[in-house]
Amino acid sequence: MFDKLEVVENRYEELTKMISDPEIIANQAEWQKLIREHGSIEEVVQKYREYKKEKQRMEDAKEMMEDKELKELAEIDYYEAKEKLPQIEDELKTLLIPKDPNDDKNIICEIRGGAGGEEAALFAGTLFRMYSMYAERKHWKIDILNENATELGGYKEISFMITGKGAYSRLKFESGVHRVQRVPDTESSGRIHTSTATVAVLPVVEDVEIEINPADIKMEVFRASGAGGQHVNKTSSAVRLIHEPTGIVVECQTERSQLQNREYAMKMLRSRLYNIEKEKQDSEIANARKTQVGSGDRSEKIRTYNYPQGRITDHRIGMSIFQMENFLNGDIDEMVDNLIAADRAEKLKGEEE
Repeated sequence: MFDKLEVVENRYEELTKMISDPEIIANQAEWQKLIREHGSIEEVVQKYREYKKEKQRMEDAKEMMEDKELKELAEIDYYEAKEKLPQIEDELKTLLIPKDPNDDKNIICEIRGGAGGEEAALFAGTLFRMYSMYAERKHWKIDILNENATELGGYKEISFMITGKGAYSRLKFESGVHRVQRVPDTESSGRIHTSTATVAVLPVVEDVEIEINPADIKMEVFRASGAGGQHVNKTSSAVRLIHEPTGIVVECQTERSQLQNREYAMKMLRSRLYNIEKEKQDSEIANARKTQVGSGDRSEKIRTYNYPQGRITDHRIGMSIFQMENFLNGDIDEMVDNLIAADRAEKLKGEEE
């Protein structure tokens, strides 16, 4: 570990000089890239320097303990430093875990009603409201990209973009199958139904991160429509893109401009294609793990919302929360924090093996 830390510190010092070089500053694209790299390793370098300082303090105190007059003070220094070192070492191990390069990205979230008919669509609407309220708490912006609403106010499917710092880092573990157990409003006999909705959280990627051949895309335009078939507008502004090599179809119909809808549809397509590659890499990593907190497998049942018991249980980490109303009103940070901690512990274990 310490050999790796020396390399990181040397790189940090090299970058510090480079970002002050007028020639490099003149090339803004290169300078921004180096600034990001510099910032990404600054915390680990500062912590490593703190470790070295405490280690030196302990060694100096050990020498001073041989002097009878200084022994008492030296012992205090020695044992204080000795106590701090293991804690700093643990923090360094955590900081050395490779960061997800997508963590600071905006996201495209897709929610689809699964098993359960109209009740599944209503549950998809509940989840959309939950994420919308969470985004509001975080002061993030939401743009609906595509929606297929039902008469009762649910969604067969809804796609939306969340723009805000760290959106992907906080919501990436929401991908998977969410299950609800409750008595539907449509059920007169009071029987509990089980329904599902699927959530996919995709990072918004730039053109340079994934190349798409324009010849591979078939574009169709149509009139945007809402629930019950009512036309939102009378012009063909809605856009459907078909990526012929993969068969992926994306639609965007919430903007009045065809150009804007096409731009958002391209973002969705890039994110979907990027996610296919990412899932391949993640599955390879997950094969080496006993659990898959971060796998994001859309077929994996990740969470159950049990209304009669007022309980939300995440099956990946075995955690239950008994504050259903608060949770569905966007107070999901406790669950998110525990998922992040579990994934970090898993990665740390993988680094040590």
